[in-house]
Amino acid sequence: MKVVLGVSGGIAAYKACELLRLFTESGHEVRVVPTRDALRFVGEPTWAALSGRPVATEVWDDVHEVPHVRIGQGADLVVVAPATADVLAKAAHGLAGDLLTNTLLTARCPVVFAPAMHTEMWQHAATQANVATLRERGSIVLDPAVGRLTGSDTGPGRLPDPAEIFQVCLRVLSGRPRDLAGRKVVVSAGGTREAIDPVRYIGNRSSGLQGYALARTAAARGAEVTLVAANVALPDPAGATVVRVESTAELREAVLTAAGAADVVVMAAAVADFRPATRSDSKIKKSDGGEPEPIRLATNPDILAELGERRTTPSQVIVGFAAETDDVLANGRAKLARKGCDLLVVNQVGPGLAFGTPDNAATVLVAGGEPVEVPRGPKEDVADAVWDLVAARLG
Repeated sequence: MKVVLGVSGGIAAYKACELLRLFTESGHEVRVVPTRDALRFVGEPTWAALSGRPVATEVWDDVHEVPHVRIGQGADLVVVAPATADVLAKAAHGLAGDLLTNTLLTARCPVVFAPAMHTEMWQHAATQANVATLRERGSIVLDPAVGRLTGSDTGPGRLPDPAEIFQVCLRVLSGRPRDLAGRKVVVSAGGTREAIDPVRYIGNRSSGLQGYALARTAAARGAEVTLVAANVALPDPAGATVVRVESTAELREAVLTAAGAADVVVMAAAVADFRPATRSDSKIKKSDGGEPEPIRLATNPDILAELGERRTTPSQVIVGFAAETDDVLANGRAKLARKGCDLLVVNQVGPGLAFGTPDNAATVLVAGGEPVEVPRGPKEDVADAVWDLVAARLG
C-alpha cells in the first residue's frame, strides 16, 4: 500500500519517526511530506533514511512530476501526525499554501489526522469547529491523548501513541467502511475489582484486550469513542477518550454518564457480580491457627440490564458480552432475554481462551434475529464483526 505521511510543525514530530518505521517494516511504501516548520524539529535526512525514499517538501521540487497533484492522487492512505491546529484549519478551509495541504486537497483516499497541540488550542472553539468540519467530510480525526505536554502542562493534546495510530491506520487500510462517522460510541473494557480491605480485592482475569480492540476499530470507522477502562494495563487506543475506573460502582457511574449522549453502548468489561458486603479499613490479619472469617457478599447492580431499561433513545444500540464456561449458547440466550440488549456477544472462556489472548471466537446472539458465528481470529476482527451488526441496526 502507498501511504503518505504528512508531518506538521509540532514538537511531537519526532514521534512520527516511530510511526514511519512501523509502516515501512510492515511493507508499506511511505512518502513523507513534512511542512517547513516540521523540518525545524526533524530534518530531511532523517525522513529520507527511515523511509528509503526522497522527501517531498516543496511544490516547486520536481515540477515535471506535478507533485502537488500526483502524491495525493496515488495514495491509498494519507495520515497527518502530528496534525497541528494550523494544519487542521487549513485542511478544513481548503487552503493549499504548501505541498502537504495540496496533497490533502487532491487525495481521494482515506485521510487520518492525529492532532497534537496544547490543551487550550485543542479546546478552542475554532479548532473544534474545524475538526467537526473534517469529520463531516469523511476524514478521521482522532482525539488527542491526555498527558504531559510541552513544559509542565498536562491535559488533552498529546499525540496518541504511534503504535496505536498505526493500528487505526491498518484498520482503515483494510477497507472497512467509515459507517460509524458522526456516531458516539461508549465501550467498557477490563475487569472490575471489589475491595476486601486496602490490600486485597475480588477480581477476574479480563485483560481488556477485546474492549480495546472494539474502541480502536470504532475509531477507525469514524466514531467518537469513550472508553471506560477498568484496571487495564494497555496503551490508550488512538482516538478514544479514556475514563479509568476500578470498581463496579465506578464503572456504572462512568458508563451511565457517557451513555446519555451515545448512539451505541458496548459492555465488554467483565463486571463483578458480587462485592464484599463490608470493606475493612485496615488490612485483615491472619490469626495463628485460626480459621479466617467468611466474607459475606452483596450483589452488584446489573449495569447491562439498567442500560436496556434506561435506553436514552429508541434507536440506541446496546451490546452485551457473556463469558461462559459451559452451556455457552443456552446461558447466552437466557442472558439476552434477561438483559434486554440488542446484541449479546457470547464466548467460551477457560485456559488459553478469550481472557488475555490476542485472538477470540464468538457467537453473536441477535434480538429478533439469527445468531452470527464469528470464527477464531484477531480480536480486532471480532470487533469489526460486532460493528458490522451494530451499523446495520443503526441504518
